[in-house]
Amino acid sequence: MNPYAVLAAAASRWDRVAGRIGPEARDRLAELLAAVRRPDTGQSAGSGPAGDAAARAAAELLAQEIPAEFGTEQTARLAPDATLPRPDATTPDLTGPGLTVHGYAADDLAVLLSDGHRMVGPVLGPVRRRLLAEPALDAEAVLQGGGSPFAPELIRLRGAGGQLRLPRFQFSEDTLPWLVVLEVNAVLAADRDPWGAADWWLSANTWLGGTSPAALLGSGRDRQVADTARFLMEGE
Repeated sequence: MNPYAVLAAAASRWDRVAGRIGPEARDRLAELLAAVRRPDTGQSAGSGPAGDAAARAAAELLAQEIPAEFGTEQTARLAPDATLPRPDATTPDLTGPGLTVHGYAADDLAVLLSDGHRMVGPVLGPVRRRLLAEPALDAEAVLQGGGSPFAPELIRLRGAGGQLRLPRFQFSEDTLPWLVVLEVNAVLAADRDPWGAADWWLSANTWLGGTSPAALLGSGRDRQVADTARFLMEGE
């Protein structure tokens, strides 16, 4: 069976199978999935021969750890559930890492194991990929600029391997944050839901004329942005 289908299936069943993988096997699985990912994007699409070999080893490890779920007979039944690569994948057939099972792909399993969040699957996965594609600073860049990357009012997203990424729109010059960003992030509870807060800032907002709040930073409409965030949060 295609190893990428096995990894995708494991991601789709993660709540059911996670507790059945021992700690050593879990660490080894995370190591293999890191090799499956493309280092530039954190996604598995187009990982090449080395990534394919790591994917096969990861699938074999899952079969050893949970044969009732991922043994040869069980994985043979995955074929009807496997679908064409999702639109953002570069692989043109059903044999590569862009393959999905119930909307989950191999890189979703890497996210669940290594990145420290659950932005995976057919609904949240595209949101994760879109937000991580936005310009961002890492924690070291913010520190070097005299900023505080761990301030609770800043949005911090976890990229591949759990690397911190601070969306660039939060900063006006170098690492100086916009004051309205700090105000609104507190309203949005960005410390508890950074993905939701980032999505609010970077998505078109009908209350703001179809413009994203981030696009209005520095335009003199800070109060409107803050009032809109407060109004929407009070309505939930």
